[in-house]
This record gives sequence, C-alpha cells and structure tokens, in this order.
Amino acid sequence: MTTAAKVLFTGQAHVTAGHDGAARSQDGQLDIKLPQPHPAAENLFAAAWSACYLGAIGLAAAQRKVKLPQEPSVDTAIDLNNAASGFFLRARLDVSVPGVDRAVAQELIEAAHGICPYSKAVHGNIEVTTTLV
Repeated sequence: MTTAAKVLFTGQAHVTAGHDGAARSQDGQLDIKLPQPHPAAENLFAAAWSACYLGAIGLAAAQRKVKLPQEPSVDTAIDLNNAASGFFLRARLDVSVPGVDRAVAQELIEAAHGICPYSKAVHGNIEVTTTLV
C-alpha cells in the first residue's frame, strides 16, 4: 500500500475458538457463533466476498452507464479441499443480474472481478469459477 492510499473502512472482529467460539465485529454488525470443530471460515469468506462483489457489479454498471433495473445477487460457494500438497480453497460464484442483457451482464460480472478487492486478493491463488445464471 502506498502512503497516498486513503483508508475507506476498517473491519475489526474478535474471534474466539472452542465450544463457545464466536466472531463479533467491533461495530456490533456481526455476532455469529463459531462452535468447533467447524469454524465456518468458508461461510464467512463466501458472505464477505459476495457482499464486496455485488458492490463491484454496481460500480461496474455505473462506470458503463448501465441501469440495473433489479438488484443483482450472487450465490458463492467456497470449498475447503485437502490434497497431498495441503489444504486449499476453490470458489464458485453463481451471479444473477436480472433485467440486463445477457452479454452486458457477462461484461459486468467479469469487470467486477477487476474491481472487487476480494477477487483481486485471490486472483491467481485459488481456482474461481464465475457463472452468469
């Protein structure tokens, strides 16, 4: 990050492990139980990425002066895998952009990956399949 970067938002959470594990954000917007042995990290990642990605679709539409007659939606699945090389993730994003021409919608969902910080963070690091539904 350069010194010229402007912090727009900082998410902060306190997470505890164990039978009574939980994740709580500092602002109180997130308060979720995370009992072991399943920490639900994949669910949290899917939700966070989806929220960011939807914002990126909106920005891509605005940049192209495309009116979104209905709100887009995304169903994101994050797979935790294990192979000889260790644990790794795969992602599938099924995206709906209702009321928009299919070719334009496809352009928007592709552009969103270039805008969304989560998409940028995983680019080249995990396999991502994005499907317009």
